[in-house]
Amino acid sequence: MTQLPRPPATGPIRLMLVEDHDMVAEALGAALGEAAGIDLVATAATVAAAVAGAGRWRPDVVVLDRRLPDGDGVAAIGRIREAAPGARVLVLTAEASADVAARVVEAGGAGLVVKTSPLRELESAVREVAAGGVVFGPALLPGVLDRLAGRDRGPGGTLTGRERETLLLLADGVSTEQMSRRLGVARNTVRNHVQHVLEKLGARSKLEAVAIARREGLLD
Repeated sequence: MTQLPRPPATGPIRLMLVEDHDMVAEALGAALGEAAGIDLVATAATVAAAVAGAGRWRPDVVVLDRRLPDGDGVAAIGRIREAAPGARVLVLTAEASADVAARVVEAGGAGLVVKTSPLRELESAVREVAAGGVVFGPALLPGVLDRLAGRDRGPGGTLTGRERETLLLLADGVSTEQMSRRLGVARNTVRNHVQHVLEKLGARSKLEAVAIARREGLLD
């Protein structure tokens, strides 16, 4: 059955929070849940739980941690929006860069907020994206536009979301068997992803691919 996008919210903003650190999740949940006009309908700590929760609760806004135990949050944006058409995804990250911001835009996200930002800024960002706006710092916008226009496509600029997940797992020293379980794909598929990563980064080995990725800021 095809799901239709939710109509524009006329009541409280239905919010889902995806954060795997308990203390951070508790603090953010308490602050956002008490904000006027925001209804915290669900929380999750993994990509899998976020996708399932989005389908069940159909939130207006998803505040999504960039790094989760079972995958890259940015790479999961498409799956979350497929589960909850019309949901606006706001990514939380430890460090913001134009490359990360461009990935968020390309994946269909609506904004990027640094975790160290004051809670009032996060609340404001939730309201902004719920109203149809986007949230990116002024310092990030020129770099985002350059990357989206293809003017600054360095190594890794053409990696798909799944290839970026694979790259992050390579950097963590995860084996092919472990990647297969974490990504939910066959080992041959994992090997194909790894080969594509090496080709796109111009690397001859996994170690070289990780070194290039660190140099280019692809693991930030």
